[in-house]
Amino acid sequence: MNRRVTVYGAYGHTATFVVAELRKRGWTPILSGRDPAKLSAASELHDGCEVRVASVDDHASLDAAIDGSRAVINCAGPFLDTAVPLIESAIRSRVPYLDIAAEQAAVLQVFERFSNDPRAAEIVIAPAVAFYGGLGDLMATAAMGDWERADEIWIAVALDHWYPTRGTRVTGQRNPGKRFIFANGTLERRDPPPGRAWQFPEPFGTQDVVPLSLAESIVISRHLRTSDIRMFLNRTPLEELRDPDTPPPKPSDESGRSSQTFLMDVIVRRGDEERRIVARGRDIYAITAPIVVEAMERIVRGESRTKGVVAAGQALDARDFLSSLIPAYISF
Repeated sequence: MNRRVTVYGAYGHTATFVVAELRKRGWTPILSGRDPAKLSAASELHDGCEVRVASVDDHASLDAAIDGSRAVINCAGPFLDTAVPLIESAIRSRVPYLDIAAEQAAVLQVFERFSNDPRAAEIVIAPAVAFYGGLGDLMATAAMGDWERADEIWIAVALDHWYPTRGTRVTGQRNPGKRFIFANGTLERRDPPPGRAWQFPEPFGTQDVVPLSLAESIVISRHLRTSDIRMFLNRTPLEELRDPDTPPPKPSDESGRSSQTFLMDVIVRRGDEERRIVARGRDIYAITAPIVVEAMERIVRGESRTKGVVAAGQALDARDFLSSLIPAYISF
């Protein structure tokens, strides 16, 4: 059975965890990206995995990178630059595409460009299958359950620290200005709502949170019926993210994960009713690996409810998906 998967941007920080997760599950990663030296170093780190140099400016090289794979996982940001060329290649190769984008503009670009493309309807295209974007979407979908509509979906994230990777910083520089806000059933660029206090479960407790506009507002609004989607982050890690002197993440054990901890609190409200799901874990970059690899496996097995451009919660059984992450990765 063919168990090869192309990982584009395979030498990035998060991609290292994705490659390791694939190998742990018995897949054979093909390491791809535009930098031959970095790919060679990644190959040594991952015990001689096949290397295929490819550039988003060279469609033939992308097709060669994906040739013979069951799927492609794009870990190379900024995704405004990489998503469209790789999706075009995945369409030509007729294999599923997944990425770990958090940036709103890139994820919205994928939905708007490919949702009505008949070629895309033949494969699964799943952007933002990561800690930001995918996890909140899956949790909100699970919380919605049998509700056909909710009045509001709020997601609050608490981090003890945010030690950003270089990729995170570069992506932030590519996405200045106003963010997309989903309010009154409409997605539009506007000033964010004010911050507030949020009562997180322990160990975080009451935190001052500020609006955080990432991919959640895009993917959730594509398939869950609600009037309002808001996301918040506690203030301290956001200040660390904005500080150019904040160091990158540092491994704290043999897995390469940092000691950073997170808590994601998702609340779905309808009238006087409220449903809540809380997730706890460690290292927001590392946790992306089991999320995107689990999604890839389910899609390759034919478990996606639909094809074309989809959110993770739309395509897959959200409750069953989340249960697969317990207890090795996340506690709920």
